[in-house]
Amino acid sequence: MNDKPFLRMGLPKGSLQEATLEKMAKAGFKIQVNSRSYIPTVDDDELQIRLIRAQEISRYVEYGYLDCGITGLDWIRENGSHVIEVGEFIFSKATRQPSRWVLAVKNDSPIQTVHDLNGKRIATELVNITRKYLQDNGVNADVEFSWGATEVKANELVDAIVELTETGSSLKANNLRIIDTLLVSTPRLIANPKAWEDQWKRKKINTIAMLLRGAIEAETKVGLKMNVEKKNLQKLLQSLPALRNPTISNLSSEGWVAVETVIDEPIVRELIPQLKEAGAEGIIEYPLNKVVY
Repeated sequence: MNDKPFLRMGLPKGSLQEATLEKMAKAGFKIQVNSRSYIPTVDDDELQIRLIRAQEISRYVEYGYLDCGITGLDWIRENGSHVIEVGEFIFSKATRQPSRWVLAVKNDSPIQTVHDLNGKRIATELVNITRKYLQDNGVNADVEFSWGATEVKANELVDAIVELTETGSSLKANNLRIIDTLLVSTPRLIANPKAWEDQWKRKKINTIAMLLRGAIEAETKVGLKMNVEKKNLQKLLQSLPALRNPTISNLSSEGWVAVETVIDEPIVRELIPQLKEAGAEGIIEYPLNKVVY
């Protein structure tokens, strides 16, 4: 009998699956998914992965069937789950933007604000949050659960929808306009309270959080190396504030040092010519796998 401890972790199946598995891989956990099974394999014998719909993960973490999991803030709130939020990770299926649950209507609808929805019908997957939103605004409307194709329903079957969007392009394509935002949601790493009290499990969960955070942080940064004469070093550092907290080491060539730092990737194309003008030579840009602070 194998008494080695392990952590059971739920990952979202569906629209967030590919992005989540990609981030886990960058964090160092190679997960292989069998299309016929919801139990993937992972190259870590202390970890067991379950693929479950994001809508359900927080409930299973709360009940203790899972020790931890990654799901959206939206489903944690929708389910009213009592879990430990270990970390927030900004990534989505298409962009690095947070997802938004928005109230939307047809472009030609007379409805302009939430207060125009009294006595109307709204379709959404996010039923509980939508009802609370209406209640907070003093609006009495019928909220029905939508099994899908919610955007299409706004044109014929209901007066408004509450739907998830990242860029708003799908809503525009379906001839819809946004009235209000109910919730901004990002993926969260959550833990079962009892599992969190277990010292070994808490350490494992925190390690996963640290590696995930480092992998996501690295996506927008690059490493930069260069050589510069010592006499030009202070001038280079003072004129280029982007080179914050660089590592400086002596070279075998007398009078020269190597400078190494991490910078935001979008500024590289403007920065490299400036480095060259400031006396830097042998400039090397390289990708990063993780940045852990």
